[in-house]
Parts: sequence; C-alpha cells; structure tokens
Amino acid sequence: MVQKNLKELIETVDTICKMMSDAGVVKETPGGMSIKETFHFELLKFAVYLADADMMIDLRELALIDKYLGIKADAKNLKAMKYRENVDDQFGLIVPSSIKYAVLADAGHKVTPDIYKSQKAMIVYDTFKLFGETILALHVEDANKETLSRFTSYTERIEKFLKDYGVFYVGSQKMIQPIAEGEEVKSADESLNDVKAKKDEKAKGLDELLDEFNSLIGLSEVKHQVNSLINLIKVQKMREANGMKSSDVSKHMVFSGNPGTGKTTVARMLGEIYKAIGVLPKGQLVEVDRGGLVKGFVGQTATKTLEVIEEAMGGILFIDEAYTLTVGKGENDFGQEAVDTLLKAMEDHRSEFVVIVAGYTELMEQFLCSNPGLKSRFSNYIDFPDYSADELMEILKMNCKKQEYKLSENALCRAKELIDKRVANKPDNFANARDVRNFMEHAISNHATRIVGMNLDKSQVSKELLSTLEAEDLQDFE
Repeated sequence: MVQKNLKELIETVDTICKMMSDAGVVKETPGGMSIKETFHFELLKFAVYLADADMMIDLRELALIDKYLGIKADAKNLKAMKYRENVDDQFGLIVPSSIKYAVLADAGHKVTPDIYKSQKAMIVYDTFKLFGETILALHVEDANKETLSRFTSYTERIEKFLKDYGVFYVGSQKMIQPIAEGEEVKSADESLNDVKAKKDEKAKGLDELLDEFNSLIGLSEVKHQVNSLINLIKVQKMREANGMKSSDVSKHMVFSGNPGTGKTTVARMLGEIYKAIGVLPKGQLVEVDRGGLVKGFVGQTATKTLEVIEEAMGGILFIDEAYTLTVGKGENDFGQEAVDTLLKAMEDHRSEFVVIVAGYTELMEQFLCSNPGLKSRFSNYIDFPDYSADELMEILKMNCKKQEYKLSENALCRAKELIDKRVANKPDNFANARDVRNFMEHAISNHATRIVGMNLDKSQVSKELLSTLEAEDLQDFE
C-alpha cells in the first residue's frame, strides 16, 4: 500500500468500517456503537494510553486528538474516561475490536467484492501504528521509556493477533492501492511495477526486516527492547522529515548473555534494519574479538583498532567477549589501548557507526565499570536469556528444515528427551543454540554413516531415506 498520511488512513478505515457494516460482519458492537464509532473510540483510548504514560495529558496531545479525531476534549474529561474505560497497564494486552472485526471480515471473506484484497485488518493496524507514532513524535527531550514501551507492546500484541489468523502482510506482500470495482486483481509484484515511481523501497525493506527479526524463536524481551529502540529512532526520523527538533538517540549497545543465545544474529539484523531506517548508510556487520584488535607491540594495537573501525564505518562493529580487553590484564597489556582508541572514535564519529559489545553478563558489568568512558557511551543494555528446552527443540527443527532434513517421530521423542536433560543439567560449557547445531551436525554425520553401511543399490535409495533422521542417529550431547 502506498504510504498515506494519517488523515488519509483514518478516512480509508472509515470506508472499510462502512463496508463491514453493510456486509453485516457483526450484528451489534459493544455499547450499541457502529463499527466506525468503535474504531474512533479505540483510537481515542489508544491516544490516552500513550499520552498518560507520564501521568499528564498536555495541550499538544489534546490538539492532536482534535485534529485527527475531531474530538475537543480537556485533560480532565480524558482522565475520567481513562478510569471509566479501564485504560490502565493491562490495556496494552487487549486487541481493539475494530481490528477483530476486520480480521473476521478478511479471514471469512465477508466483504465482496473486496477492493482491499483481504488486507482490511492490515490497513486498520497501520492506522493504529501511525497514530501512535504521531503521538510519540510530539515529544523530544521529554519522551520517556514508558511511552515507548507501551506503544511497542500494543503494536506487538496486534501483530501477533494478525499473524495468528494469517492476515499479516509485509513489504511487497502489501497491496499498493485499492482495486477499482470490475478491475482485474493483479499480483503484488505486478502492482509494484505499476507504481514503481511511487513505491518506497526503504519502508518495504524495513517491513520485511522487522518481520524477519520478530519471527526469531524466543527472545521475547530482546525483541521488545529492540523494537522500542527502533520505534524511537523512527519517530525521531519522522520529526526530522517534518522540520522538527530531534534528540540524538544513542544506538551503541551492550549484549549480555551466555553463548548461543542469538547475540550475533540480532546484531547482524540490526545493521540491516538501521540501513533500512536510514541511520546507517551500509549496515554491514564487522565482527571481532580481542585477537582482532590487540597486538603485541606499542602502537600496533591502536593502528589495528583504527583499521577495524574504518572497516565498520557506516555499519556495526560487534566486539564479542569484549571483557577480555580489560579483565585480569597487567600493566603491559594493550587491551586498554584498544578501548581508548575505540572510545575516541565513538566520540569523533558518533553518528557514523554503531558499536555493540557482547559477552557473559557478569564479566560485561566488570568491563563497563573498568572505564568511566565506557559507561557513558553505552546506554542500551540488552540481556539475552538462555533458551528453554521447547525453544531449543524449535531451533533444532528449523535447522533441520534449512538443510532439508527432518526427524522421524521416534527421533523427535529422542531429541526432546536429550534436550530436556541438557537444559535441566546445564554444564559449564552450555552453549544454547550452538549445542543444538553441533547436536544436529553429529546426527547428520551418523545418518550418513548408517545409510552407507546399508549397502543399498540405487533403486532402494529415496529422498525420504536420505532426508529422515532416526532416533539411532542421535547421540547425547558431548
């Protein structure tokens, strides 16, 4: 869908509401309101939910409500409505009824002909999202984390609801414009070609990248924190585009957690997302550890560190096990030289690249406390928890699928038994997804040995045999 402004989107949803009413999607809405009235009331409650995060609804927010919803209200009346309608901390867990009606219409094909190609729920969602972003854009220095967290939780909840019902679309999957009555429905690619001059490649790429990121297994709190930061950056970019003041959002990050918890994967995705947003020109990930920065003679470490920083310009510098630069080192160690060089570059080129330092939680805390400059440069801390046994099973199945293997029923039971035991009795070298990857590689090797040992002739070999891992191929974690 071509990006519309907020007024146009609200008008589009008003049209969709009328279509759903005419089609009898619902017999009666709560309180006897029409679907359109329900939609506007839910936008109002969403506005209050965000605006009141700082316990104060100010004149800017009241003016925005008047401009887009045509409701002239004062803070006192909206506060009363907040308590009457239970717009509290639990409000973010509730999917708006107008979204539910649109999902019902799309999933059940209740509206015919459908000029919106079963994407009515997506349009309603986009409207809620842009409305929330517009409220966030009112603030610069006074924007607070609670407001961002509320916005992120609310939109994440709706996204999950749309995905559960199979009506969530991203990027080029989205329709470009409504189909006129009697017009042949074109594919998404054909529609994109028709409006090539108008489409926004940056937004398209961002939609797809965010969907890929949010589809990662587990990491719910990590996703929430990253989405909140991305929302903040997007809103600041919106303010810049509209000639408004914007705050300098720190993008440097600390990733803490055990090995194999997805830190490098998330860092790589962040580079692509930052490029799509327009805050990094390249978005590449340059990954190093102590060995890639520290050399053995005076002056060499600074030179090598500067070379790595130059390579990371326009993208992300990811320093794994960053604590090894400072923890337990003597006076003649050059790790501190690397840190000092890095800090100077972060100051001199603050908007030209992003630094992410990663490692074990406790050791990363020691690393940050080793130098006052480190604490001041990194304001975004994200902890990556260990995966649960169920999540590791999902990762195993996903990895098998990528390599065109599958687990037989007996193998699934055996894998679950071994993974459950591994998680319940974590050794010191427990490595989460890395353990699962090694587990799968051993199984594939054992499978190959078993197949070759069967001495089959060509007619006995099938794709099923070559792709199915059996329980006997799985060995316990080493």
